[in-house]
Amino acid sequence: MLNFMRYRWVYFVISSLIIVPGIFSLVKFGLKPGIDFTGGTLIEIKLEKAEGNVSEEVKQTISPQGGEVGSVQNTDQGTYIIRMKPIEQVAYEKIKTELGNKYGAIEEIRFETVGPSLGQELLQKTGIAAILAIGGILFYIAWAFKNVRYGISAIIALAHDLLVVVGIFSLLGKYMGVEVDSLFVTALLTTMSFSVHDTIVVFDKIREHMKKRSGETFAEQINLALTETMGRSLNNSLTIIFMLLALFLLGGESIKWFVLALLIGTISGTYSSPFVATPILFIWNELTTRKIRKST
Repeated sequence: MLNFMRYRWVYFVISSLIIVPGIFSLVKFGLKPGIDFTGGTLIEIKLEKAEGNVSEEVKQTISPQGGEVGSVQNTDQGTYIIRMKPIEQVAYEKIKTELGNKYGAIEEIRFETVGPSLGQELLQKTGIAAILAIGGILFYIAWAFKNVRYGISAIIALAHDLLVVVGIFSLLGKYMGVEVDSLFVTALLTTMSFSVHDTIVVFDKIREHMKKRSGETFAEQINLALTETMGRSLNNSLTIIFMLLALFLLGGESIKWFVLALLIGTISGTYSSPFVATPILFIWNELTTRKIRKST
């Protein structure tokens, strides 16, 4: 049986090395919001005759038609993703006509328009959903384990995972222009679910050993619980990680960053359950025990 709790401070240092740069980037640069939050139009097309500096030429072609282009991105699939201020269907048809005259046949992959008010509404609903989810998780775990420290430890691990994902995407937004959209929110909520599920499995095994091995120390009970659940947790997580890795490498451009967010969240969630939530629970128990001993 490995003594996992012996290295609890090492786990916190590792987490800090990952989270602190992300928090710094988040505070200094923030996230780069996509049209889902800011409002705008997203067009993805495939051009028959894509030659030369297409991105710049597309901007110059669209601008006279009343379209204020933010960016034109060339994808690995040979398509072009155009982000711009909101336009009507009529203006879009004119843009397609002009592009068709210049580049030949055009294959439309997607055309999405989101108004600024809808983007703000989505942002508000996202915040409310996250707060309700965290509150519900805290209440349920505290009730299920008959102790609020379990709930708070799980929430800290959950916050750890969210900060890892958000921090990395803040850096990606700053240096690679990666935007966050509604799919990113979905990835965050999925990360929350995965993180809590893994943590509950570990906590349940700790509770089981507290009943069956009441003569052992809390550290021994935790170490045994982690030893027994580690294999299962890694097997489950690696199955998901390999699938997500394949999707990231071989999937389409439209889901690439969504898959990356899920991948980061899964890896972080796998780490945080045994190496963040459990050490916090252990330290909390140790401090409480010392306080009781001093008072007596």
